[in-house]
Amino acid sequence: NQAKGLEIKQHFLPAGEYKREKTKKEWVFLHHTAGWENPFKTIDAWGNDTRGAIATEFVLGGQNIKTCDKTHDGVMVQAFPEGCQGWHLGRTASGYMNRHSVGLEICNMGYLDNNNRTYVKSLCQREQVIGLQEAFKGKLLWHAYSEKQIKETEKWIKFVAERDQIDIRLGLKQYIKKYGPSKGFDFQEDAYYGKVKGLLTHGNVRSGKSDIYPHPDMVDMIMSL
Repeated sequence: NQAKGLEIKQHFLPAGEYKREKTKKEWVFLHHTAGWENPFKTIDAWGNDTRGAIATEFVLGGQNIKTCDKTHDGVMVQAFPEGCQGWHLGRTASGYMNRHSVGLEICNMGYLDNNNRTYVKSLCQREQVIGLQEAFKGKLLWHAYSEKQIKETEKWIKFVAERDQIDIRLGLKQYIKKYGPSKGFDFQEDAYYGKVKGLLTHGNVRSGKSDIYPHPDMVDMIMSL
């Protein structure tokens, strides 16, 4: 499956681990996993858990924070068929938004403490640490999205925008323009209520979430859409 240089591998969840009912998609959501680098293992973990149909349609592989292994870096994997759905937003004021949105999970550990350790206390290699100019959700240090991940995310956003006829310049890009990156990536009440369509982050619709964070290269990419 090629779309403007985007290569998508398929690794579908078992039946029952996603919703087979097809819906017209009106939103694009960016998440990160707060987990390890292997997208296939991420999907397998969803398939083996007891939480039901919690999943995103796509998962993007990353780098291993300990070994810097790049085998899965930038590997895009589809977890269920086009048009189907997974519960990926959790509790928002709009169930409709959850059923009518496409999600991408970027394999990334999220925020780090002052010793470059993740929330599971694993040490992140220095070359994968990024310090933000301004704290996001009270955190300055983060596991960096890789260059490949940002490139593939851009291709993917454009692919989904075309596939599902979604205006990706609405939402996140407007928030960044209006408020700057740190506040732009944060919780937005109108987004929580499902009033803003287009491209959003999980953190835009859930105040307790920090995915995704305003990595400067990610911000530049989104502003260029």
